[in-house]
Amino acid sequence: MNNGAVTQDAGDRVEQLAERMLQQVYSLLASQNIIPNAVQEQMLTSHVRAMAHRSVTGEPLPEVDISLFEEISADSMTLARQVVAGFGNLPDEESWLLSVHFEVAKENL
Repeated sequence: MNNGAVTQDAGDRVEQLAERMLQQVYSLLASQNIIPNAVQEQMLTSHVRAMAHRSVTGEPLPEVDISLFEEISADSMTLARQVVAGFGNLPDEESWLLSVHFEVAKENL
């Protein structure tokens, strides 16, 4: 197997994981009557794709300061943790970052 095949395989796994998790994210949001606007949806989709990349490649997040997330609601954090758990191998810091998308989208209600 050459490096091109490994890269293609990893890319395919990232894409499959991203699509599966995006379905879960939007289903979860819909169940909570949270509907992101077009810009929020684009940003959330990009973030979930990056999470899939980190999940497959093992690339770490840069250090995250938890104090920046003190105003995030418990509901948004719970939703984010459910999504991160679906990846199965990402650190809790991913939840902090993802929760911001949910919190902002809740403002559309």
